[in-house]
Amino acid sequence: MTWLADMYVTLLPGIVAGVLNMVWCLLPVARPLSRPIDGGRAWRDGRRWLGDNKTWKGLVGMTVLGLAATVAWAAICARMPSLEAHMLLFRHHPNTWPYAALLGAALGLTYALFELPNSFLKRRFDVTPGRAATGGRRVAFTVLDQIDSIIGMVLVVALVCPMTIGFFLLYVLVGGITHAAINLALFAVRLRKNPL
Repeated sequence: MTWLADMYVTLLPGIVAGVLNMVWCLLPVARPLSRPIDGGRAWRDGRRWLGDNKTWKGLVGMTVLGLAATVAWAAICARMPSLEAHMLLFRHHPNTWPYAALLGAALGLTYALFELPNSFLKRRFDVTPGRAATGGRRVAFTVLDQIDSIIGMVLVVALVCPMTIGFFLLYVLVGGITHAAINLALFAVRLRKNPL
């Protein structure tokens, strides 16, 4: 089960950044960044591109927090060789803070960017921002909600530590299950409006 340890040690900064970003977005600071990324514009179907929940504050926050969490985690890993051995980001490159900062920002940015196509699709199917889809689309969008950001982060990892398609899909599957579990916990402590 070394692959599982590799996955969690590698993606932990992105997971931590995702949780912290939810808190950041709720704080009454950096109000100018709270504007929607789509600027309120609608697609040709008359529906918004992304909706009010996808803001510059969330995008910037996720990128900065991804950077900070990865640099902090890299420093911890540098002091614990047994932990660092599981960090795929350092499998083919030395653990330096500039490298960790670059990859941390990439993890955070892809996490946020890979959520946008999902939001675009939800607007096309008239799913209210921040709400779960209904009917036959509910399962598809629930699954997509759990794996979209994971796909982005695993792509970053795969660029610096090549992996097979099988491992890529396994990481997305386990990452999606983990994402769902974290969302349920965040719902329990009222940081999320919906359980999934």
